[in-house]
Amino acid sequence: MRSLTDLLHPFSLEAFHADHDDRAPLHVPADAGRAKADLLSWARFNQLLDQRSIWTAQTLKVVFGGNPVPPHQYCSEVRVRGARALRPDPAKVQILAAQGASLIADDAQFLHGPIRALVEPLSRAFAGAVDANIYCSFGGVQAFGTHYDAHHVFAVQTEGEKVWRLYENRAEAPESFPADSPDLRRRIADARGPVMREVTMRPGDVLYLPRGWYHDALASSEASLHVTFSVTPLTGRAVLRSLDDLIGADPACRAWLPPAGRDGGEALKAHLADLAERLAALVKGEAVAADLAKAQARLVPRGGDYALPVRPTLTFLEPTGVPMPRVGGAGDEVLAWAATQRRMALEDMLAQFDFISPETVTAAVEAAERAGALRRLA
Repeated sequence: MRSLTDLLHPFSLEAFHADHDDRAPLHVPADAGRAKADLLSWARFNQLLDQRSIWTAQTLKVVFGGNPVPPHQYCSEVRVRGARALRPDPAKVQILAAQGASLIADDAQFLHGPIRALVEPLSRAFAGAVDANIYCSFGGVQAFGTHYDAHHVFAVQTEGEKVWRLYENRAEAPESFPADSPDLRRRIADARGPVMREVTMRPGDVLYLPRGWYHDALASSEASLHVTFSVTPLTGRAVLRSLDDLIGADPACRAWLPPAGRDGGEALKAHLADLAERLAALVKGEAVAADLAKAQARLVPRGGDYALPVRPTLTFLEPTGVPMPRVGGAGDEVLAWAATQRRMALEDMLAQFDFISPETVTAAVEAAERAGALRRLA
């Protein structure tokens, strides 16, 4: 699988965006021709766990009966470069698993080729950051109570079976899930509403849940393994971060605020009204849109896979002193940077400007070469 289309097949991408994307859950039964269950096997999961040095108490968590197991109960203290650290102990972890505890391997998006292959296309499809977590659970023991997630959820069942209960209600645009407490559990029980649907996930099945949808799950076979892709796009808060740099260029935004206690606060109100108009104009302008597009592009992982011992051939360039041409859009940003360098490699430019498409960077460099502003070095 290398695209959102592959992940949802045979359900159409158009129907997903029209009826389910941030709107409603979707269960896609296994498609025999796509072998989605091959995303992760028990054998491969065990191989990942056997790479002990990559796991910490933060990335490999153990949960039992809805409560996280304290790290000291499943980790051992080790020395890493002279410092003490807690590392999951295979014997302790498996003893807890034998009692029904669930294992959650977080931050696994780049640890396994088939999982990694979906990260970039999902990131591009939603202009969001993508994480992948692996859930290993055992029949009859629930890891988590009813909850919601603050991101898109794509769960792919790869081994065993698991029953998901989806409730009727949804939290409105949550940005996080509160810390667990008896009071929170009572509030969730009141807020989630009745069960809307039960979905039995079998190997190769995919389940999509929009942000905020109340749900819980329980392994219905002896053991269950699934991979969840969490996709988190930017929110309106990113607009405020973008504005922070722009408003400093406007003297009116740098002016002192009038005292609220003077003239009944009328001067302050008038000043705020003026600022509101200025900020509204900025939000509607090209600069904010371009900055947000750049921020979205930065969320998409790039760089490809390592191919050592092969070393890439580098294409070195240097400015000639001739003014850089105007190529428009992001290409001008690339050439403005190039003009400040004594010598550079095209491949380094592609890595430095990872928020700009390689085609745009290459086209800008070629335009500068034609204009005589950049020349290649032998």
